[in-house]
Amino acid sequence: MTSQLPSSRAAATPRRRTVVLAAAATAALAPLTSLGASAAHAAGTAPAFLHGVASGDPLPDGVLLWTRVTPTPEAVPGSGLGPATQVGWEVASDKAFSHVVASGAVTASAATDHTVKVDVRGLQPQTPYWYRFTAGAAVSPAGRTLTTPAHETTTAGVRFGVVSCANWEAGYFSAYRHLAARTDLHAILHLGDYIYEYQSGGYPEAKYVVRQHEPKHEIVSLADYRTRHGTYKTDADLQALHHAHPVIAIWDDHEFANDAWAGGAENHTAGAEGEWAARAAAAKQAYFEWMPVRASVAGTCYRRLRFGTLADLHLLDLRSFRSQQTKVGSGSVDDPERTITGRAQLDWLKSGLAGSPATWKLVGTSVMISPVAFGSLPAHLLKPLTKLLGLPEGGIAINVDQWDGYTDDRKELLGHLTERSVKNTVFLTGDIHMAWANEVPVNMATYPGSGTAATEFVVTSVTSDNLDDILHVLPDTLSLVAESAVRAANWHVKWLDMDAHGYGVLDVTAERSQMDYYAVSDKRQPGATSAWTRSYRTLNGTQKVERAYQPVR
Repeated sequence: MTSQLPSSRAAATPRRRTVVLAAAATAALAPLTSLGASAAHAAGTAPAFLHGVASGDPLPDGVLLWTRVTPTPEAVPGSGLGPATQVGWEVASDKAFSHVVASGAVTASAATDHTVKVDVRGLQPQTPYWYRFTAGAAVSPAGRTLTTPAHETTTAGVRFGVVSCANWEAGYFSAYRHLAARTDLHAILHLGDYIYEYQSGGYPEAKYVVRQHEPKHEIVSLADYRTRHGTYKTDADLQALHHAHPVIAIWDDHEFANDAWAGGAENHTAGAEGEWAARAAAAKQAYFEWMPVRASVAGTCYRRLRFGTLADLHLLDLRSFRSQQTKVGSGSVDDPERTITGRAQLDWLKSGLAGSPATWKLVGTSVMISPVAFGSLPAHLLKPLTKLLGLPEGGIAINVDQWDGYTDDRKELLGHLTERSVKNTVFLTGDIHMAWANEVPVNMATYPGSGTAATEFVVTSVTSDNLDDILHVLPDTLSLVAESAVRAANWHVKWLDMDAHGYGVLDVTAERSQMDYYAVSDKRQPGATSAWTRSYRTLNGTQKVERAYQPVR
């Protein structure tokens, strides 16, 4: 490895190799150079950057950069083919790359699926930068990133795009395109299910598939996971999102297999599909190769980022350590020996929340922490809701894949927040393909008298099926009945939308945290429009959720 500036340092682990060659092309010439490189690549004469560029996990003094080089046409993701190739990167303080502040070079090889990651340091806080990669004559698209405020700095606000659950076969990633077009975001928070593991036509059914993913079989091996990640990274809207903003991501189950836990998954058959440990290791390796994410404790994704004195962002891994989901009605949901976080992660979270000097404590959790009970629902609505929420068809009020299935961990965490008087904790959640605005009750049985420990904003899916998709009816045809029934049985749920697909924008200031919910017009149309639907906020010190009547500007 070579490095031209001491302020730029490569990631330490072998699978996260990085760095660079200084590029001479100007920003104006870069698109033309990239097109020329792609044409040469098609003719088999030059490398190409076919999967875009990305940045992630921003810090006050640095950011993680990512790309994937295709050295020869046969070196497709997961193939294990293609020669080792020198890849360069450079970071500039201006879009024209006339002021390069860091650069270096590394060799990308089949050992890391020709992916490249570099952890650049020595940058200035709260500052935009542009970056790109080179390989021979090929120049990648340029990406823009943004460092975070210095830890002790008072900042007026921070704004995140928030997304989850993007199923390639269920629709187009228009939500990503609309977020990419915004110029007011500090980062994108991806709360999991960035990819899906199913075979083609497995979810949704083949007749409802919008576009087929690769490979067409269920992904199990390292090559399979690499190929699936590579397929997703060819999407133009996903590339645009990564080019425009740094992404802060955690995984959920579908980066592995449905309803994954520490020792297996609902969608894994031991023996026929190998051992779970090998499959999970392959999924994690591919994830860290293909995502702009720093590996954390023991190769997991739980970690913490700070945005000045305004907000700490605690990111959870709720798949690596959890106990197997129990059967509803077994009584095991309250078993103190069962865990969703694992002991070490729960202690880390409790310590971080209690010790945080930030005004806001944001928690990225892939599954919903608020409890959910059901009142009386017609059978034709109960059945699809049980599919979305993981409930038994009899309607017992436990979602065993979410925190409802691990009540001792939730009780301990919420008790910690109340006992230590930790204020302004906001859980940010994906997973269930619906949008929610919740108060998190200290005790649901006695709410609202028992008070609230935190608030929770849940974003809907980018494309993954929700109620109207499962029932194959127009939006709001039946969901209004279901939404009313859920709210009647759950007073802490202030709003939910069971039909929309889209994204959220979380705006955090010293006075309040506000989630604006946006819906796309039609996930099956690549040119879908986007519109604001609702906004909810929690004011500093209140731990209550109230409606806001306009989005942040």
